[in-house]
Amino acid sequence: MPISKRVEPALLTDQVYETIHQAILSGDLAAGSRLTVRELAEQVGTSPMPVREAIRRLEEAGMVERQPHRGAVVKALTLEELLHVYDIRRLLEVEAARLGAQHATAQDCDRMQAEYDLMLESIAGHQVIPLLDHDEALLEILYRAAGNPLLVQMIRGLWQQCRAYKIVGAKGTLEAVGDDSLWRYQKDLIAAVRAGDPLAAASVNDASLVNATDRIRALLAAQRNGS
Repeated sequence: MPISKRVEPALLTDQVYETIHQAILSGDLAAGSRLTVRELAEQVGTSPMPVREAIRRLEEAGMVERQPHRGAVVKALTLEELLHVYDIRRLLEVEAARLGAQHATAQDCDRMQAEYDLMLESIAGHQVIPLLDHDEALLEILYRAAGNPLLVQMIRGLWQQCRAYKIVGAKGTLEAVGDDSLWRYQKDLIAAVRAGDPLAAASVNDASLVNATDRIRALLAAQRNGS
């Protein structure tokens, strides 16, 4: 049928996009990795065309960039982008926490606690990607309670854009001794939401993002200095 001929290539591109996208989010394709169309096509078992389109979409999403003499690469980590992205996250997520805390139910709090418990298991097992996934799931429950789907969509886009930074921060903090930054703020956030205190929830989220910015900035500086 004519319609199937139009849909199948689009579906294939979606699948290729999701495969590469997940490889970036998981850190399998690290920042600075070169994305060669032919090599990726061989790995995913397709022709070059859907890979080329998937890379174009990843560029539009801010996860891939073009570099002279290298072509498409997973976007490199820079202190400037870190500060820009986390400044925007603070603007959106502090407000999302405040609004969410106004409307979150006891069931929402229980779901947040369940994600928090899974997050603690990931920390104990030094599992970076599950840790980040459960952290984001915890926050998304709260943000969705605010009742603004567009706000959640924008925040999720920022999470994807800064996932490489979050991986650096989580890995570095897991290796540090006595640093409770990966779980302390979430614990306090759940307590504030259960208490029905929107201002406290907003304050905890703000402190968490400031702390994350400082930790990741220090880790990136250490990497750059070769220490």
